[in-house]
Amino acid sequence: MNNQAQLDSVVDHVIGEVGKRIVVGLPLGLGKPNRLINALYRRALADPQIELEIVTALSLDIPEPAHWLEARLMAPIVERLFGTDYPRLEYLVALKKRALPANVRVTEFYFQSGAALGNPVMQRHYVSSNYTHVARDLIDRGVNLMFQLVARDDKGRLSLSCNPDVTLDLVRRAKNRSGYRLYSVAHVHPDLPYMQGDAEVPDDYFDQVIDSDPGQPLFALPRQPISIQDYAVGFHAGRLIADGGTLQIGIGSLSDALVHSLVLRHRQNETYRRAVEALDCPAPDGIGDETTFEEGLYGASEMFMDGFMHLYTAGILKREVFEDITEMRRANAGMSVENAGSGAVMDGGFFLGSKPFYDFLNGLDEHERPRFRMHGVGRINQLYGGREALEIEQRRHARFVNTCMMMTLTGAAVSDGLENYQVVSGVGGQYNFVAMAHAMDDGRSVLMLRATRESSSGTSSNIVWQYPHNTIPRHLRDLVVTEYGAADLRGRTDEECIQAMIGIADARFQDELAEQAKKAGKLDSDWTVPERARDNTPEALERALSPFVERGVFPDYPFGSDFTDVEQRLIPALQKLKGLSKSKLSLAKAALSGRPADFPEELSRIGLDAPAGLVEKLYARMIAAALRG
Repeated sequence: MNNQAQLDSVVDHVIGEVGKRIVVGLPLGLGKPNRLINALYRRALADPQIELEIVTALSLDIPEPAHWLEARLMAPIVERLFGTDYPRLEYLVALKKRALPANVRVTEFYFQSGAALGNPVMQRHYVSSNYTHVARDLIDRGVNLMFQLVARDDKGRLSLSCNPDVTLDLVRRAKNRSGYRLYSVAHVHPDLPYMQGDAEVPDDYFDQVIDSDPGQPLFALPRQPISIQDYAVGFHAGRLIADGGTLQIGIGSLSDALVHSLVLRHRQNETYRRAVEALDCPAPDGIGDETTFEEGLYGASEMFMDGFMHLYTAGILKREVFEDITEMRRANAGMSVENAGSGAVMDGGFFLGSKPFYDFLNGLDEHERPRFRMHGVGRINQLYGGREALEIEQRRHARFVNTCMMMTLTGAAVSDGLENYQVVSGVGGQYNFVAMAHAMDDGRSVLMLRATRESSSGTSSNIVWQYPHNTIPRHLRDLVVTEYGAADLRGRTDEECIQAMIGIADARFQDELAEQAKKAGKLDSDWTVPERARDNTPEALERALSPFVERGVFPDYPFGSDFTDVEQRLIPALQKLKGLSKSKLSLAKAALSGRPADFPEELSRIGLDAPAGLVEKLYARMIAAALRG
């Protein structure tokens, strides 16, 4: 039996078990068995009597070019990252085309950032839920089927690997509900890292296990460049991380910048201190730390990703935690413990990252592997379940670091949606970690954001007076970081919060923000913006950090790149050209000034070294102008 025939046979068996009203739960991100869910989706297409609801989150897809020029650049990159036969999720392709059949519905609680904007079907079928409540919501929606990729080790044992996050809680809830039937199918992936902790499950955990190769390369996220703006955010946030503490971080360039700052702080402390001095912004009283990591950090994060790998290899992720509370208290007190050297240094809920990250996990030896554990988010994202005292000891000096899109002057965060309730991504676990920080005497929530953003209408402030939609309410305000510094909002009055937030806002918007607060009676009419904050400009930031850029302290890709040197030059050039396209005059100037002969490698890479016809000749000249800077 070939692989497709086997998958079709599994679908036949599934329908025999659950009937034609199918509500299938799929893991967030990496753990989806694409070919298996595609086989089920095709069956629903062929049989209108099947009612199929797919309930999931973060449906990953390979990038699609919007222009023939992008296609020429992207094609070799996509092939390197995903191969030539990556099985795209067919329900997602249909969603993007707004072509789902009437008998298929897709419900998601988290989107790939921006993927659902302007798509009415995706927006209408979004469930706003804390990550820790998703298993409950799946049961309430009547999920009767579960598909998941799993790992098997050389001893034949099974691991939920990348996605114990919701699965553990979902299966537990289904078993505890009288009469509830959840049929589950696992597909073993030969390249999926075998992870320990609660992710290890018995052979009979699933109703059916498929051992044939799923023919699905692990979805690898391309590593992104880090701007000077992002580096400054990361460095200010990095000063808030206490040696001997606990770290939770997400994904993206701001988190990468934070990790880079921590590695520099540990390995090149003098250079790190000089960079901090150049930024000329004091850390909030009683929180700042610029020392090397002698005790190290412990990772407790719903998302386990590349950043923790870099912290581990740099000798930072090394603070051990133990499952015995007496032993944990002894370790926190600096006393000797019997199991020293065998404690966990990382506990995660799901993982997703680059190909080198997956290789790192697969390469862990017998001593290292048990130190990186995976669990359900019910354990990672909160302090419930009877283990609170132990987990507070384990997560001491916690810094739960997340990103947001906007912050209001009074400390509410906008992280997942827009003013018209269009969902950009989702709540995920951000609320969980912010609330948990407030539940711990020595825990702090840190929200990072850029002070401004660029769009076709110009530059806008990400620090605003108010916004109709909030992800984190202002009564949970805590530490906020932009490229211009850190503001400590916890326990402060509204006026003190407003003053602190204006102090880390871009100078171009400070007066307007202050005036709005004064009109609302929330800021003393005689208050003026501090003189130091008047220098909160991109130009001042670049002047301060340019010596470090020249010395290679702030490289574009500090942890390596999935792009060639030529591609690294082309990507920002095409982005610049896209910006120029908003003005016909700017495009005309570029076409007149560009010198294609100066950039033979770059133009050859996208097939414009010998342009065919007038259009390609014009593009060759415009790209040359963009490459020139």
